[in-house]
Amino acid sequence: MPCGEDWLSHPLGIVQGFFAQNGVNPGWEKKVIEYFKEKLKENNAPKWVPSLNEVPLHYLKPNSFVKFRCMIQDMFDPEFYMGVYETVNRNTKARVLHFGKYRDVAECGPQQEVDLNSPRTTTLERQTFYCVPVPGESTWVKEAYVNTNQARVSPSTSYTPSRHKRSYEDDEDMDLQPNKQKEQHAGARQAGSVGGLQWCGEPKRLETEASSGQQLNSLNLSSPFDLNFPLPGEKGPACLVKVYEDWDCFKVNDVLELYGILSVDPVLSILNNDERDASSLLDPMECTDTAEEQRVRSPPASLVPRIHVVLAQKLQHINPLLPACLNKESETCKFVSSFMSELSPVRAELLGFLTHALLGDSLAAEYLILHLISTVYTRRDVLPLGKFTVNLSGCPRNSTFTEHLYRIIQHLVPASFHLQMTIANMNHLKFIPHKDYTANRLVSGLLQLPSNTSLVIDETLLEQGQLDTPGVHNVTALSNLITWQKVDYDFSYHQMEFPCNINVFITSEGRSLLPADCQIHLQPQLIPPNMEEYMNSLLSAVLPSVLNKFRIYLTLLRFLDYSISDEITKAVEDDFVEMRKNDPQSITADDLHQLLIVARFLSLSAGQTTLSRERWLRAKQLESLRRTRLQQQKCVNGNEL
Repeated sequence: MPCGEDWLSHPLGIVQGFFAQNGVNPGWEKKVIEYFKEKLKENNAPKWVPSLNEVPLHYLKPNSFVKFRCMIQDMFDPEFYMGVYETVNRNTKARVLHFGKYRDVAECGPQQEVDLNSPRTTTLERQTFYCVPVPGESTWVKEAYVNTNQARVSPSTSYTPSRHKRSYEDDEDMDLQPNKQKEQHAGARQAGSVGGLQWCGEPKRLETEASSGQQLNSLNLSSPFDLNFPLPGEKGPACLVKVYEDWDCFKVNDVLELYGILSVDPVLSILNNDERDASSLLDPMECTDTAEEQRVRSPPASLVPRIHVVLAQKLQHINPLLPACLNKESETCKFVSSFMSELSPVRAELLGFLTHALLGDSLAAEYLILHLISTVYTRRDVLPLGKFTVNLSGCPRNSTFTEHLYRIIQHLVPASFHLQMTIANMNHLKFIPHKDYTANRLVSGLLQLPSNTSLVIDETLLEQGQLDTPGVHNVTALSNLITWQKVDYDFSYHQMEFPCNINVFITSEGRSLLPADCQIHLQPQLIPPNMEEYMNSLLSAVLPSVLNKFRIYLTLLRFLDYSISDEITKAVEDDFVEMRKNDPQSITADDLHQLLIVARFLSLSAGQTTLSRERWLRAKQLESLRRTRLQQQKCVNGNEL
């Protein structure tokens, strides 16, 4: 193994070393993965790997080792590539074996050409995912990752700015490649195909994708390429992610942390932008993809880079203040037990902070805490257990209150989105992802969100007006999301159900038009003359260290185990029977379920992983106060609630 190789700058050199040592023995691939796993365990090595989330693409060296925090937005069909291929020297007739893994384009020497008929050539399969930055990721999350990533401050060891700054939309220049590679690209337009494989004559390079020659078709890329971000205003690179191992573990909407080899080869863009009609070079039976589909499958590498994944991990959460994996390992256990020891004062401070944010209403603040730590912990048949959608009614109409409250929530949770529920938005925004059969891709919608995203819906902006057919469908989609924690993606001829775990918080003047698990009527104890000034001073008064404790608290408690002992179960059953005996109308089976959910998250909010008699009584007390408040409001406003 060549130990002098720089694994960050030249990972393909490392791969080449293992391949050379082991030949076509499949064991070499596992050794490559183990090598990079071990490297990432050394001296905070992950912090030195440049991230596509933080470093502009044009600052990254082609074929360098990079990482990317992303959500799977779409999944393409598996593609074939040449796992091993053989080149022959035109002069000496010497033959050399090469690997095609982790590459889009096969490398040949100046006098070499690929022997496509070699019996030693093997065709393998890899899965391509279309990945986007995590939708709705909070600014504090991005900043925390930037601050911990050492790659930005040490370009000499991680990345080298290779050209002047340009936008993601600009095509990649030749100066992204070393000089010796520039020369190889000079004749890249002399393209052809043999046996369904694409190759470039003069540059001595061969694309390792053995699919259908899709890169060669002349494409009209003058129209802007839709990067398919679920939420409006999102930024960052989308990537085509090529996965070689265990891709069955990953599915659409999963959040991943990827480590792999960056491919932004200009040849990919050259072939995409080839002005000549290259279709005559291809077997018409092989080139069945539409131009639009080819455009989606093979966008310019400068706009949508490729990552060849060496290591991939599904993330439980994206909170940078916690260990990435909250398992039973000793270090994680130390972190959790240390934090749990100071949980009580953190909860008290958070309750005070949210009470101020809710204009002095401590009961509403209690329910907001329960909402923010709620999560779907299991599904019983179609029923998602653990969802806790809260409707905060009594909010001032057409005011900026919800906007400022959302800003507070944004500072606490890792990912969120603020949906202004106006007639125009409901009629015109695209909520449901749908399948575009022409381009053969999943076109994103607002509700294509990863687990544990906080969705804040502002119903106070709803005016009188007419919902058209798309608007009705959007309201139905929101209702299904809240009730069943699922989104039915539109595949034209049928709908496909995608389960989700989204925390929905609704602000409204009266009772919400949308279903909710719990309605709490806001009772402000103070009305600040300037809402913006009030909320700004509230945020500035909190120390960053305290704010970070709130963030850890709200993420960590979602992952704690919870149980109810047989003794407490029996006591709860007896209590329910007694309540029904005293007043049969006062409590139903649904009310009992709600009480148990409140008791669950009330216990967890105090760091208790089992229900105690004390917490059960406190849950009953909170629910009684909430119901009394709603009854009082009903008396005041008639049938409004």
